[in-house]
Amino acid sequence: MWSLIVTIFIGFFAGLIARALHPGDDKAGFLVTTLLGIAGSLVATYGGRMLHLYGQNSSAGFIASVVGAIVVLIAYNFFTKND
Repeated sequence: MWSLIVTIFIGFFAGLIARALHPGDDKAGFLVTTLLGIAGSLVATYGGRMLHLYGQNSSAGFIASVVGAIVVLIAYNFFTKND
């Protein structure tokens, strides 16, 4: 339970940094950015656990969470593109 809370907390900040680092005009608001950051952190945590990079009760580090958030943000922009 503690690792999930840490993952969500790190994901919040990872989402903000991912949005600042991602080029382009993002129309996502604060709430969407936060949720994408949390999703990226969860992807990094559970993906790392599946690849045996982290222990069972460990969460992804901050840099891995930012990378995960950028990947989720790119996927979000790809699927919500209105061209």
